[in-house]
Amino acid sequence: MGKLVLYGVDASPPVRAVKLTLAALKLPYDYTVVNVLNKEQFAEGYLKKNPQHTVPLLEDGEALIWDSHAIIAYLVSKYAKDDSLYPKDLLKRAVVDQRLHFEGGVVFANALRSITKYVLFLNKTEVPKERIEAITEAYDFVEAFLKDHNYIAGDQLTIADFSLITSITSLVPYIPIEASKYPKLSAWIKRLEKLPYYAENAKGAEQFAAVIKSKKFTVVD
Repeated sequence: MGKLVLYGVDASPPVRAVKLTLAALKLPYDYTVVNVLNKEQFAEGYLKKNPQHTVPLLEDGEALIWDSHAIIAYLVSKYAKDDSLYPKDLLKRAVVDQRLHFEGGVVFANALRSITKYVLFLNKTEVPKERIEAITEAYDFVEAFLKDHNYIAGDQLTIADFSLITSITSLVPYIPIEASKYPKLSAWIKRLEKLPYYAENAKGAEQFAAVIKSKKFTVVD
C-alpha cells in the first residue's frame, strides 16, 4: 500500500465523501488542506498534480486521482475487504453508478454548485427562483429512490450514500428538509448520522452552512 494523501477542504461535499469512505475502510492517510476560496487550487504545484484544479485529489504513491466518484470507487475496489460498499454484481453496481452520476449531475452540479456560485463566489444578493426549484427537485428524486429501501442504492450502505449525504446536507442551509414532506429522506439522513464515522461529514457540513447563512440573499422570479 502506497502512502495515501488527500487534498481538499472540509466544507467541500466531494471531499467529505472521500473522507467518509476512508473512514469506513479504516485507511490511514495524510490530509493537506487546499483553500479554494484563496484559490490555492491554482498553485503551480497543485496544477501539476491536478490540471483540472478541483478538490478532492487523492495521491496513492505515484498515482493521482481526482473527482470524488472516481476516488471512492477506486478506494473500495483496491482496499476494501469485501464488495459491500461497491458491489461487483453488475446490476447492483449499475444502480450504485446511476446514483453517483445522479449526485454529480443533478444534486451537486445543478442544485448545489449553481446556487452556491451565486451566493458565495459571485456574492449575488438575488438568486433566481429556478435555483431553489432545483433543490426541491433533488429532494423529490431522493425521496422517490428511498421509497422501498433504507439506503440510496438498495438495502445496504454503499459509496452512493457517502456521495449523496454530503451534497444533500449541504443543501439544507438553502432549503430545510421537512420530515412531513420528505419522511424517507429524513429517515435516511438520521440513519447515516448513526454511523460511527459520520463526523467526517458533519464537521464540514456545519462549516459550509455557517458560511452560507452569513450571506444575505433573496429569491427572485
